[in-house]
Amino acid sequence: MLPLAGCPTPHGGSPAVVATQTRENQIAITAAQALALLEEGNDRFVSGQMIHRDLQRQVKETSGGQYPFAAVVTCLDSRITPEFMFDQGLGDIFSARVAGNIINEDILGSLEFATKVSGAKLIAVIGHTNCGAIKGACDDVQLGHLTSLLARIQPAVNAVQTAPGEARSSKNHAFVEKVAEMHVRLTLKAIREQDPILNDLIERGQIGLIGDIYDLETGKVTFLKD
Repeated sequence: MLPLAGCPTPHGGSPAVVATQTRENQIAITAAQALALLEEGNDRFVSGQMIHRDLQRQVKETSGGQYPFAAVVTCLDSRITPEFMFDQGLGDIFSARVAGNIINEDILGSLEFATKVSGAKLIAVIGHTNCGAIKGACDDVQLGHLTSLLARIQPAVNAVQTAPGEARSSKNHAFVEKVAEMHVRLTLKAIREQDPILNDLIERGQIGLIGDIYDLETGKVTFLKD
């Protein structure tokens, strides 16, 4: 695997000079390797061993172009900054942020740009624990434009089964977390069903698609399995 941004030296030595993403590295990387970079970065974040980067140098190095290896869709929540949770630098990942990590035509278009046009090899959709947007959807909150945004989460609310008499509201923590995971899974399904361009890239193995849940208490990202 080529040395990419965020890769430490082997055998626990001092961090190597962190390389800014280049076109050559982006072309060479696979979807599986892109996922591994996110996993390794999250491990560093959780363990408190994030790599020191010369961000001013990366500003200059990325001024003429960008070659991110992944595109990440996350919630607007201020506590889940993708570059931090995956320990990445400038030019490493595309980041699409919107309350409830929903998708719409604008997000899908952004992901088409990130992958088909700009060469990213992985799409990661990340929900998180104790999500305010998920709670709002569970409680059927009505408020201006937020109403239509939360409606995009409602299918996940409806899809989660509960026992008779069990609360289906934000007061039921377990229900909220199940809805958050279901929402990510349904979003992955919707990306493939609603966007022929992205689905074709996935079918051809040119990009990967993964769902994740970020734990606000630990900083750990759990990658969802089928």
